[in-house]
Amino acid sequence: VTSLNAQCRTANCSFIYSHVAGVFSQSFCDFGPEFIVSDKDGEQPHMSQVEAITPSNPGVVKVLEDHGRHGLETGDFVKLSRVQGMPELNDTEHEVKVTGPFTFEIGDCSAFASGASATQGYITQVKKPTKVSFKDFAAASADPGELMMTDFAKFDRPGVLHTGFTALAEHVAATSSAIAPGDTAAAEAVAAAAKRMVPGLSEEQLAIVRQLAVGSSACVSPMCAAIGGVIGQEVLKAVSGKFMPIKGFMYFDAEECLPAFGSLPPASVSPRGSRYDSQIALFGSAANDAILNQRYFLVGAGAIGCEMLKNWCQMGLGCGEEGRVYVTDMDHIEKSNLSRQFLFRSSDIEHPKSVAAARKAKEMNADMNITAFEEKMCTETEAQFGDEFFTGLTAVCNALDNVHARLYMDSRCMFYQLPLYESGTLGTKGNVQICVPKLTENYGATRDPPEKSIPVCTLKNFPNQIEHTLQWSRDYFEGAFFQQPADVNTYLQGNDAATDESSKMDTLLSIKKNLVSERPYSFEECLTWARLLFEELFSSSIKQLLHNFPSDQKTSAGTPFWSGTKRCPNPVTFDADATDPDTGVRNHYDFVVSAATLRAKVYGLSAYDAEDKIKAHLESVIVPDFAAKDGVKIAANEAEAKENDDSKMADGGDEADGILKELPEPKSLAGMQLYPVEFDKDIDDQ
Repeated sequence: VTSLNAQCRTANCSFIYSHVAGVFSQSFCDFGPEFIVSDKDGEQPHMSQVEAITPSNPGVVKVLEDHGRHGLETGDFVKLSRVQGMPELNDTEHEVKVTGPFTFEIGDCSAFASGASATQGYITQVKKPTKVSFKDFAAASADPGELMMTDFAKFDRPGVLHTGFTALAEHVAATSSAIAPGDTAAAEAVAAAAKRMVPGLSEEQLAIVRQLAVGSSACVSPMCAAIGGVIGQEVLKAVSGKFMPIKGFMYFDAEECLPAFGSLPPASVSPRGSRYDSQIALFGSAANDAILNQRYFLVGAGAIGCEMLKNWCQMGLGCGEEGRVYVTDMDHIEKSNLSRQFLFRSSDIEHPKSVAAARKAKEMNADMNITAFEEKMCTETEAQFGDEFFTGLTAVCNALDNVHARLYMDSRCMFYQLPLYESGTLGTKGNVQICVPKLTENYGATRDPPEKSIPVCTLKNFPNQIEHTLQWSRDYFEGAFFQQPADVNTYLQGNDAATDESSKMDTLLSIKKNLVSERPYSFEECLTWARLLFEELFSSSIKQLLHNFPSDQKTSAGTPFWSGTKRCPNPVTFDADATDPDTGVRNHYDFVVSAATLRAKVYGLSAYDAEDKIKAHLESVIVPDFAAKDGVKIAANEAEAKENDDSKMADGGDEADGILKELPEPKSLAGMQLYPVEFDKDIDDQ
């Protein structure tokens, strides 16, 4: 290891080493004496809106509390922009000193703004590169420095394992052989060597060294999977310079899984020439037989589900005469799944996840007894997954992607007193929870706070975060290209498409537009509709908003209406050749063509992409001049939005009946059908 590390240093390349010894592991990274980390945590830069900046030394920045804490640490850097009242601060960077969750100090601001506080503006965290110096393997072995913690219940464990692995390596080098399973004498020799290295080791700590040594020749799948995942991340860090790498050694163990040292007779841990010899060496033949005869239920066959099945195949779980694995997943494989659900290949696209995963599991271990279902776990399937099914299980493993399903499975495991393995991922983060009846709390015992929903008035009229614009566009797509066509089809089938009184008026109006007043018969008419839609969404509605709330309007308290989270908008003038300077995308043209193409698809019309022909038609579209409307109610907050909805419900009954009478009879449109378009984030890849 030392020689290979030295060669890597000479070649100026990163060196990563890992060693799994039973349920103990040692990992090491040496990325050289001057490795640059461009982003130490990999998080998106924190962004906040400024409420005020004091003209003092140092200046105190307060962010809007409605958007949550600023998330900064002392020593971070921020860039200020769009500051009103202190223009000198715009596009400047400052090191911050945090004074509270919503406040921090920057440099001297006493000379700005003639003594008045700045209002509004934005702060954006600026990620600064960090230089990290690594020791090579030999130097770090002699003086590891501060070792990384992997289990806060074992504060002294990293140092003990560093000594243990060093003593184990010396013993193996001296004897030229690995320690045989169950060789307690060799394990005692390693413990004695560790004691000589660090005389202060306690008997409890030496017991850890003995357990490390006696099972050191074993290499089990769960440990390899866990440490392999960590090392894979270190490879990405070395290549990208993103995230802070392991600096030197990292130790991890699952010693609590092992039987007492020397408690297993040699015959029970001796090799049998099977793929499970490492498990037998650590836990004994009886425990291995128990693993083979487990009956597990895996709920979900996505990313985590694939990993679990792979591990179980290597462990032999469910591979005994009485063992079995059940897996269920109602989803089918999509192209985007292939990047993280490694059991699937391109040939599996559109196939059921559970069936494909079960087939791959059998390929990895032909002895696995596995049954695949395509059912959703819910009250409607309890006849299939009832008493007989659950009472025949050993445990349940969740591999789900939503809280509702997790809570349902938690309730079933509580009822049948079954252990539940719960886990989840979010980007590079992950969580695991083991729920054992009468021993630990269940999954549903604690709940995360509900995510704050975005008020409709914010989405429609006062967006102030990129998430708001994304949600608005996603909602518009759903309404215009899926829900409205679906409502039309329901009406054409002779059914009541407006069963919800709160939205009856809107539903009937959309049916009338799609069937009568705005029904297209050619792609050119779809282009006209899309061009007028652009004008309405990005120009006319903005002008109407500014008519209702002029840029200089004050609130009843005398403060500017357009302040805080309300940002004064600007109407957009359509330009087919307008190009976004950052992305190079022709936003105006692409929006119109995409909207027209989707509408044509809804009506079963043929579209074309001849740019000259499309632009010529768009130039011929007559766009009405904007005329502000008086009496139009625009909700400025949630309370006003609710009041408007209540008023619409109260006044819309008779008008809705009138619209219903204006609609053509379904039988007069026999054979007509619209084709709702479901949103697909991967459509461009197909």
